[in-house]
Amino acid sequence: MGIEDRRIQYETAGLDIGDLDADPIVQLNHWYHQAESAKVAEPNAMVLSTVDALGHPDSRVVLARAIDKQGITFYTNHESVKGMQISGEPRGAATFAWLDLHRQVRIRGVITKVEDAISDAYFAVRPRASQLGAWASPQSQPITDRAKLDQLYSDVELRFNNVEVPRPPHWGGFTLSVESIEFWQGKPNRLHDRFLYTHKIVGWQISRLAP
Repeated sequence: MGIEDRRIQYETAGLDIGDLDADPIVQLNHWYHQAESAKVAEPNAMVLSTVDALGHPDSRVVLARAIDKQGITFYTNHESVKGMQISGEPRGAATFAWLDLHRQVRIRGVITKVEDAISDAYFAVRPRASQLGAWASPQSQPITDRAKLDQLYSDVELRFNNVEVPRPPHWGGFTLSVESIEFWQGKPNRLHDRFLYTHKIVGWQISRLAP
């Protein structure tokens, strides 16, 4: 079967406006917990899109670590490519794709750094190996080979031998605010259900979109 022939018929009950919560964050958390209960692989994985200084788009998968009224929070090296792009142009977008449930959610908003205390608290509960990795990896920078990376990790391991690993100053959280968010539910014949929440001065406006 060629890629052009691959098709899946989405046989779901669909989605109606009456199924949606008036608050999109409540709705997003509801769908996230359903994906988690359905044992979707990495239900908190989302595609994060940013742009560089020339306006060229860039995308990668990151893990959401909080979904609340502030937005969607994730953590990374602030000196990485995505970190530098966010510093230069803070507008971004994210997509959750829960394919097992024939669902996706698209979010657009502004990305801001979280407070240091929040980054400190999250870093403190990460596995120690991940804490060391945050110090060891010059994320997005060229390195000669794997052996170089392994050596950097060994050096950091020695540096923090038998002591708690502090959060690196260049590592922390970002939050993507929710200015608009679309919930997409697959339906037969590609006549999918789509609902767009748009933030207004007071509350949210919900619109049905054609598939």
